[in-house]
Amino acid sequence: MWDSPVRLGPLELRNRVIKAATFEGRCENNGVSDSLVEFHREVAAGGVAMTTLAFCAVSRDARGAPGELVLSPGAVPGLARLAEAVHAEGALASAQVGHAGAVAAGIGVKAASPSPIFSPLAMQRTRGLPATEIRSIIGDFAAGSRLLAESGFDAVELHFGHGYLPSEFLSPKLNKRTDSWGGSLENRARLCREIAGAVRATVGSDTAVLAKLNMDDGVRRGLWLEESVQVARMLQEDGHLDALELTCGSSLQNPMYLFRGEVPLDEMAIAMPKAVRPGFRLAGGLFLKEYPFSEAYMLPMARQFREALDMPLILLGGINRADTIDAAVGEGFEMVAIGRALLRDPQLLQKFASGEASEGLCVHCNKCMPSIYTGTRCVLR
Repeated sequence: MWDSPVRLGPLELRNRVIKAATFEGRCENNGVSDSLVEFHREVAAGGVAMTTLAFCAVSRDARGAPGELVLSPGAVPGLARLAEAVHAEGALASAQVGHAGAVAAGIGVKAASPSPIFSPLAMQRTRGLPATEIRSIIGDFAAGSRLLAESGFDAVELHFGHGYLPSEFLSPKLNKRTDSWGGSLENRARLCREIAGAVRATVGSDTAVLAKLNMDDGVRRGLWLEESVQVARMLQEDGHLDALELTCGSSLQNPMYLFRGEVPLDEMAIAMPKAVRPGFRLAGGLFLKEYPFSEAYMLPMARQFREALDMPLILLGGINRADTIDAAVGEGFEMVAIGRALLRDPQLLQKFASGEASEGLCVHCNKCMPSIYTGTRCVLR
């Protein structure tokens, strides 16, 4: 069942598995490197239907990490080379488009957010966005998506989760605005809806448009299922998206709520600048909370979205087994997205298909997390 083809907007995927966006840490001068091309070529050769280039920032100030790709005309030749390499292996290419918002404070800029908040990543307050700049950011999402389509990418994934800027606007905890961009859920959802509309109007009907949406921020007074299901309904009614990928957690406030499993505090501390290592070792456990891993741990929340929506949904979160994929498809999820299991073994789907394996080798140690600073990889591979 997992290996049956499926439609995604204008695209036909060869099976039901998408390589989830996992920040690769392999860019050179905020553009595509040979290592980044090979990273995605290898996954494509392993049998996924589509691989996702992680977090492409819509501007330099929108980056969440120094080495992230910035969508600019200068990046187009490298992007085209990456898309061509993926296509040569029979897979499709998607790219995640985002603005880090308050998370961008970690790269030393005066980060922007819906309302001024304290950023633990930079130990300073962010600046609230004026309405004119919000309009400019919407245009940046559209322009970046156009560059990707022109570079040969088959799909764009709009990042509306994980505590990045659109997710911050959705959050009742982080969005304290009193204008038409804050307050009611309709106002807080406005940025996501207008980004989706602008991107669709720009890329047209030949490019698939997806969005990654938080079901639950994992923090008190943050976005929760009661509201996130309503946001999903709004996005469905607008008709600009071909699918929603369901996620949870916040890079800004509670990152381990997304990952689940062991917390690699020592490895994370070593990867950080020397000046902050002692403090991180002492207090890192307060920020990186440990949640036990279970197979398909987002499925219970995602079922509520499946019941409420008609549009295609992509299940994410701890998918390590072939029968889990089949069960998800059987419950009505058109596709699944896999991250860590494919870092551990990019040929996993080939092994599923041949019967060589029915379960991946990932042990959920999360030691791949600190490797983002030197090139994301499974340290056990």
